[in-house]
Order: sequence, then structure tokens, then C-alpha cells
Amino acid sequence: MAQGKLKVKSKLPSGAKVKKNKGKAVTKRSNAPVPSKNNAVDRNKMKAKVTKMVNAVAEQQLRALATEMPQLSAAQQRVATAPTAPTPAK
Repeated sequence: MAQGKLKVKSKLPSGAKVKKNKGKAVTKRSNAPVPSKNNAVDRNKMKAKVTKMVNAVAEQQLRALATEMPQLSAAQQRVATAPTAPTPAK
């Protein structure tokens, strides 16, 4: 069994200072405008579309250069059709 006197909450003296609660570190204005997320989303979509279109055009140009036979000048055609000397064997 417990022995002793029960604890009693003591009251502060009348002249003691009471701590005041500090406010929040950041106070928010009730009428602060919230920036729209739609503008950023639309901007990113537009950038993606432009990038996709530019890449598609660049790919088409590269494929056209690779598949088409380039037009050779007369001198270049003579060089291309000239017989080549055999390479010396080692």
C-alpha cells in the first residue's frame, strides 16, 4: 500500500509572469491568390508537342538523305566508275 500524502497541484503566486504563446512563424493571408497549375501544365504539353514535331521532321530529313541517291557531278561520276587498283597483299 502506498504511504504518504497525495500530491496537490500548486497554484502560481499572483505576481508571477505567465508565458505567452508565440504565434505561428508564417502567417498566411486569407485572400492570398493561389497560382494556377493549368498554365504550367499547358506550357509543358506545348513544349512536348514542339519537341516531338521537330524530332519527326529531323528524322524524315535524315531518312530522305540516307535513301536517296545523291546527285553526283560529272567528275565525281568518272571517279566512281573508274577501275580501282588492286590492293597489295602483305
